[in-house]
Amino acid sequence: MNATLTLDRAYTIGRIDPRIYGSFIEHLGRAVYGGIYEPGHPRADSNGFRRDVIELVKALGVPVVRYPGGNFVSGFNWEDSIGPKSRRPCRLDLAWFTTETNEVGLHEFVEWCRQANTAPMYAVNLGTRGVESARDVVEYSNHRGGSYWSDLRIANGAKDPFGIKLWCLGNEMDGPWQIGHKTAVEYGRIANEAAKAMKWVDPSIEVVACGSSSSEMKTFGDWELTMLEECYDNIDYVSLHRYYSNPTGDTRSFLARSIDMDEFIKTVIAICDAVGGKKHSKKKVNLSFDEWNVWYHSNQQDKEIWKRDKWGRALPLLEDVYNFEDALLVGAILITFLRNVDRVKIACLAQLVNVIAPIMTRSGGGAWAQTIYWPLLQASKFGRGTALRAIVESPQYDCADQEGVPEFDAAAVCADDGSVTIFALNRSLSEHIHLSADLRDFAGLTQASHQILHHDDVKAVNTETNPDNVRPVSTQGGMISSGKLELDIPALSWNVIRLTA
Repeated sequence: MNATLTLDRAYTIGRIDPRIYGSFIEHLGRAVYGGIYEPGHPRADSNGFRRDVIELVKALGVPVVRYPGGNFVSGFNWEDSIGPKSRRPCRLDLAWFTTETNEVGLHEFVEWCRQANTAPMYAVNLGTRGVESARDVVEYSNHRGGSYWSDLRIANGAKDPFGIKLWCLGNEMDGPWQIGHKTAVEYGRIANEAAKAMKWVDPSIEVVACGSSSSEMKTFGDWELTMLEECYDNIDYVSLHRYYSNPTGDTRSFLARSIDMDEFIKTVIAICDAVGGKKHSKKKVNLSFDEWNVWYHSNQQDKEIWKRDKWGRALPLLEDVYNFEDALLVGAILITFLRNVDRVKIACLAQLVNVIAPIMTRSGGGAWAQTIYWPLLQASKFGRGTALRAIVESPQYDCADQEGVPEFDAAAVCADDGSVTIFALNRSLSEHIHLSADLRDFAGLTQASHQILHHDDVKAVNTETNPDNVRPVSTQGGMISSGKLELDIPALSWNVIRLTA
């Protein structure tokens, strides 16, 4: 098969906000306890943080990590997580039917973020709590001193403010499973009032309002329209959440799911702009895709764990073991984000460690990268700068969920140093694609390097004993001649093609 790609410096989508390479840590499963935090582990530091995990996180370059939930946050009292650990209460977590000890709290997480070279994206509880607690936690975290909550932070050992700049106004409040579930009007009103009060405390912060928890929700669309009518003027982003599964093993349909994500994004953009137009507003509300991933491998296992050990501490929940085809879909989703960077400014792969995560650990043992780790690492490393409008012509196929799916898909980024990176996916199960890339507007680029993520077994996984089973390999990238790059893209592969002078 043959495909073409055309790039031009003048045809850009927009500046890439690095926060699209964010992630998420919830007080769920072993994300915190046994994940980022394990006192007594051979590689734990004096704070109990696992240094091997921090090294893997730092390599990913995630600029922001959403915390502490997730469903967890809708029943969470943030005050439980500050002060002496010996006096922090244990609480039943009704979201995940476990017991939360609050051993890791706000101060500890901020310190972990500093060590991991990332920043917190903090979620406030708009389920069982409301405007007052949202205002108070901003004061505690960001006010310099001289007030009740800021002075309490200082008394608790943090003289300098935490300076948390990004805040989530609750989580998935459209979902009946959520503690404190609300109608769109109820949520829009409380989100508006919380955002007002929080910004009165610290006008420099940005806030994210809850959009639909999935594009498959019956209320999708109407939820966004109604809640934005109430809070448009005081919020900065609308959230989107989406997970994909492949229980039938239909690889072709599975790899087409990124098209569904693109449609989801386009629909929410249209609704945001419709509300803005109705309000005669010059303000543009952007998107935060702050939960996304593959999630289905651990579903049955979780049911058995809850039967056996309901209300346990740090249960091994949602521990999906990701395979090669999962990594390909993650790559396709990253291409989708790059194609929408004019409006998608934040995205959080959910989650970061152990819980549907790119990084896995064994308690007392090692830490390793799952298959999905590699596309995120490469995109985070090379996908910074300006997104180019990639014109792709490719053969197409039809599958159970979509028609006209491109066999070849790609996004391109021009870095500030003038280099160009092409992220490319070949969805074909058996045929390589000969790519002809028109680069005539990039005359100074003469060389190409090529990294390929491929495995002959779509179900291949990485393990502690075989962590490199699915990992990118470097191959001959080819030369650029007369403004064209000719390159073979192997069947069923994720590719990173770097063009340099």
